[in-house]
Amino acid sequence: MQDISGSLRRQSLLVALVCVACDASLFALRGPLGEAGWRAWAVLLGGIAVNAALAGPARYSGWVALAHAALFVGAPLLLCTCQGYVTGNNAGILIAGYRAGAWLRPKPAVLALLALLAGVTAGCIEGGGRTAADWRLVAINVGVSALLPWLVGRYTTARRAYIADLERAADERRQHEEEAVRRAVTEERTTIARDLHDVISHHVSAIGVHAGAARLGLPDGDSPVRKSLGAVESASRSAMADLRRLLDLLHAETNAEQPGLDNLDELVETVRAAGLPTRLTLHGESRELPGSLDVALYRIAQEALTNALRHGEGPVEVELNRGRTEVVLTVTNGLRPGHPQRGEHAHRGLAGIRQRVTLFGGQVSYGETGGHWQLRTTFPVEST
Repeated sequence: MQDISGSLRRQSLLVALVCVACDASLFALRGPLGEAGWRAWAVLLGGIAVNAALAGPARYSGWVALAHAALFVGAPLLLCTCQGYVTGNNAGILIAGYRAGAWLRPKPAVLALLALLAGVTAGCIEGGGRTAADWRLVAINVGVSALLPWLVGRYTTARRAYIADLERAADERRQHEEEAVRRAVTEERTTIARDLHDVISHHVSAIGVHAGAARLGLPDGDSPVRKSLGAVESASRSAMADLRRLLDLLHAETNAEQPGLDNLDELVETVRAAGLPTRLTLHGESRELPGSLDVALYRIAQEALTNALRHGEGPVEVELNRGRTEVVLTVTNGLRPGHPQRGEHAHRGLAGIRQRVTLFGGQVSYGETGGHWQLRTTFPVEST
């Protein structure tokens, strides 16, 4: 708004300067400066003054128009003995009429128009010559010098108001469309959340309950079946936790956030509860990471621990090292003899992890080390 106001002030000043230069030059070339003496100088200085007033605030446009009309009447009175005189505000009175029509409210604008019409009419009649003797020439001069600029100003104001109404209607229509889209998205999210709750969460919960019941019904020991049932139970609990977070996000009822590194303790505890010994080791000071990287590290740890439950054996070591320029997550677990985690099958199930690491410009390495399977991911971070 300040830039627009400053631009308007500069343009008004430029218009006023042009009017002063044109009217003063025209009067000096064609006016009776040598014949009328001080009266001619009074008309010249009066023209300069009323033209300079065109640079003033728009709220004074009515008074400026009245001053121009008064000069148009006063110039013939002062120069009555001179033939072929030129008033000192030929160009300025046009701009004054335009400003009065464009900037003033209807009532003061009409009053300014009446003053201009009266001033130009009286000036043409008092000036004598051919114009004063022919009412048609008087009417043409009045129309050109007073009525036409005022009408152009009113037209400009009406056009501005019309454009503003169009823009306002377009904004309202755009807001209605955006609101309709938001409402449709909200309804769709609600439908998805309802389907997730009614179908998927029910079956996942049933899987966890049955796996837990089956595990408790087995004899004590470290049998592969018991381990597999524990992995199923743990995976179902993790899935239910993720489903609850997803439902919260879809319902938009809470400021639910995706899990991050602060939730690693809960993740490790879930794996322990499934019967796989797991230890979490943290190095470095806790620091704020970009939200997407924080979630990616959690998901990588979750995928690695899930693979350890399915294919490996304990103990599992989860190590998180938060340095100044990088964050390193390492997951190490034992290998079951003859399990496909050895050899070429080691690459299976790691495509998602590689994709997450590549997305953040990190590095990943994995393989067998001393009878253990190790996954190591490194992400660069900005130093603080």
